[in-house]
Amino acid sequence: MTTIYHNPRCRKSRETLAILEEHKEEINMVKYLETPPSEKELTKIIKLLGSTPAELIRKNESVWKENFKEKDLNDTELIKVMVKNPILIERPIVIKDNKAVLGRPPEKVKDIL
Repeated sequence: MTTIYHNPRCRKSRETLAILEEHKEEINMVKYLETPPSEKELTKIIKLLGSTPAELIRKNESVWKENFKEKDLNDTELIKVMVKNPILIERPIVIKDNKAVLGRPPEKVKDIL
């Protein structure tokens, strides 16, 4: 089973989903804007990505610029901010067999297939 944290309005997310479909992957699609990950889930995702919370934040979003840009937040606080404001989570994220990748560019998803 391959999980994609997906935003249907995002071109890169749609392109990544298409690659998964081309590879005949069994897909668990999580529309994370409607069903955001919990703090525990997001923490696990970040670890699987080998990333930091700060690297997963979409810093060009107005909610970030207006509310959080000037704050000095630690990792736990950043995760809470993303859970409460899922639009800030970079996408798409694909997880398969305890491996995760950010689909930017979409072709990166092939690294874990």
